[in-house]
Amino acid sequence: MGDSMGGCSTRDVIAAVRAGSEAVTEHRDELVRLDREIGDADHGENMERGFRAAVSQVESAPSETPGAVLKLVATTLISSVGGASGPLYGTAFLRAASAVGDVTELDGTAVAAALQAGMEGVTARGKAVVGDKTMIDALSPAVDAAKSAAGSGHGPSGVLAAAAEAAHTGARNTEELVARKGRASYLGERSAGHVDPGARSTALLLGTFAETTGVRR
Repeated sequence: MGDSMGGCSTRDVIAAVRAGSEAVTEHRDELVRLDREIGDADHGENMERGFRAAVSQVESAPSETPGAVLKLVATTLISSVGGASGPLYGTAFLRAASAVGDVTELDGTAVAAALQAGMEGVTARGKAVVGDKTMIDALSPAVDAAKSAAGSGHGPSGVLAAAAEAAHTGARNTEELVARKGRASYLGERSAGHVDPGARSTALLLGTFAETTGVRR
């Protein structure tokens, strides 16, 4: 994917959220299956419901800045998604919104900062660290890759592409981990051999965001 050096506008962020919702719907059954193996089987359904609601809110209440879009997504996810997913993803989007502020266009550095702020929000909310077999195992390497790409001068699409690739690797690597957080931790050693659904949905969304920003121009 080529890296457009153009910034991410409010319209681009809305398109990414819409594409993310479509991706979650497309992979709903996969996320349900992953969560059935080590959780309570509601991750796919919750994510689909939450992002559909977020798209509805974003499209019915036009926002002037990328940060305003992210904040609206955050509040919608927190209010409409059950389980741990709503508060964690909602906090991630809320912190990301705060990080980008009121700018009208996001460059690569801003995107990396938003991802880092989002991860810090998830860490503060869920108290998880790398190796606990959670979405942090996808988010943390994604943030590192994003910051490296931004530091090398890449624009939003390049930063997100780097983040997505690292997140996919991180999510795959959760298969060998023993869960130390959440419902999966109750299984102990039996949680090994399964990909964490939160890490998978994180990688899925970042991959979709990267694809959306990469083809927007």
